[in-house]
Amino acid sequence: MPFTQNELDDLAQRYTNAWNSKVPEKVADFHAATSRIVINRGEPSVGYEELTAMAAGFHADVPDLHLVCNGIRGAGSHVVYMWTFTGHHAETGNPLNVAGWEEWELGDDMKIRSSLGWFDGEDYDRQVAGS
Repeated sequence: MPFTQNELDDLAQRYTNAWNSKVPEKVADFHAATSRIVINRGEPSVGYEELTAMAAGFHADVPDLHLVCNGIRGAGSHVVYMWTFTGHHAETGNPLNVAGWEEWELGDDMKIRSSLGWFDGEDYDRQVAGS
C-alpha cells in the first residue's frame, strides 16, 4: 500500500519523538510483533523485547542522545528514514554526531515489519575514542 508523504512525515515525527523520549518501549511500539532490525549487518533484534533492548542499548551508550529526522521517502511499502543523532558517549564523554538511515518495510497499519539500519561504524568508533 502506498502511503502519502503527509502520512510518512507524521510517522517520522512520531518515531523521532519516541527515540527522544528516552523510553525504549516507545521505539519498539513502532514495530510489528515479529519485526526485526539489523544494524550494519550485525545480529538481528527480533520481537518486542529485543527491539526494546536495542533501543535501551543506544540510550545507555548515549544517555543524552538527541535524534533529528533528516527526511523520509517512500516507495510503496518500502520506506527510508534518514536521521542524525548527537550526544555524548557514556564512558568517554566524547561528543558524537552520527548520521545514518533505516530502510523499512511497512505493513498496511504503518508498523515496521523489518528494518535495516545503517551508519558509519568506523566514524562512530573514532568519535567515541575522541580521535
